[in-house]
Amino acid sequence: MPLTVQGLLSNEELRLHEFPVAARKVFLAHAAVSPLPRRVAEAMAEASKAGMSDDQEAVVGYEVIHQTRQRAAELLGAATEEIALVGPTSLALSFVAGGLPLRRGDNIVVYFDDYPANVYPWMTLAEKGVQVRFLNTRGLGRIRPVDVMGQVDESTRLVALASCHFVSGWRVEIEALGRQLRERGIWFCVDAIQTLGAFPLKVANSVDFLAADAHKWLLGPSGAGLLYVRRECQGLLRPIVFGWHNVRCPDFIAQEKMEFRPDARRYEVGTVNLAGIVGLNAALGLLLELGVENIAAELLRKRAWLVPELLRAGWQVLHADASEVNAGGILTLSRDDTNLAEWHARLAREGFVTSLRADRSRRQYLRLSPHFYNTDTELQRLVEILKA
Repeated sequence: MPLTVQGLLSNEELRLHEFPVAARKVFLAHAAVSPLPRRVAEAMAEASKAGMSDDQEAVVGYEVIHQTRQRAAELLGAATEEIALVGPTSLALSFVAGGLPLRRGDNIVVYFDDYPANVYPWMTLAEKGVQVRFLNTRGLGRIRPVDVMGQVDESTRLVALASCHFVSGWRVEIEALGRQLRERGIWFCVDAIQTLGAFPLKVANSVDFLAADAHKWLLGPSGAGLLYVRRECQGLLRPIVFGWHNVRCPDFIAQEKMEFRPDARRYEVGTVNLAGIVGLNAALGLLLELGVENIAAELLRKRAWLVPELLRAGWQVLHADASEVNAGGILTLSRDDTNLAEWHARLAREGFVTSLRADRSRRQYLRLSPHFYNTDTELQRLVEILKA
């Protein structure tokens, strides 16, 4: 029988089998680096063991790479030919920033308080004479479509945003915003690492470029991410790295004329991180089996219960009033005259893994990011501690 979210939560033996970390601690830091589900870790271990006996790729099977691309495409509602397996989010975003035909006089719109991986690649474009505009918002990460559309003009070529702010947890209405930008002829690049695997995101008719590593909500290994490039944009986005895999070389012989692969593989310069791809494939299979819509519903249910409980306990919750379309899996807490580092350490002693984060003013926050497999009992224990 297929695994379901509710089936997992109602069967503790099954939950502990699929997520061994839950036997040792309550992991509430999936917005940082997640633990691996059993099936992901075992798939990677089996691939590594198989690699002891022969050609690593041959014994694992080239079809695993193709299946990973297919599953990523299914998750995004994209075509297989639009998916590149390139690794870290920072690398994929740098490919987009460095490969687009931007020139002096163009402007791009980014959010300066996004995670640096989605800021620094765009800042470098100022060296080309591209104007880098920083988005104004009414609160940390609180980005609405109207805010973005009010700050673009006829010279704006691209908007680059994260799908959810890594500190505040505000989730951007990506598809609605993307459709408006598409109507204006403005490219839209999304850093989706804080929502992919947790909330549905379909790129058709809205997103031109998207990047996400696997080690957060996707529950995959670090450095095994993906890059989506809309088919119509592949002729515009010039590869900025070159090797035997993305440039045509029959029989591994260099040609006088460099011809790129006719799809998103043109951004895959060489040999893949095979163990990472095997792990990503297993993680994608798990999420597709559960259904990302079901995962999102469970995360929103948890949030709807947790927010008022935390407010009653005297904590401030960033964007506690966020509507369902803007509510993410991240809950960011603060309390005046409270040493959050001490709270973070106390929770660790009690077996809870959380994150400490700060904003530009150096104000600290306690960040909670439970996933679907965390139980109500675990979260009730957390609230009881935070009430003290």
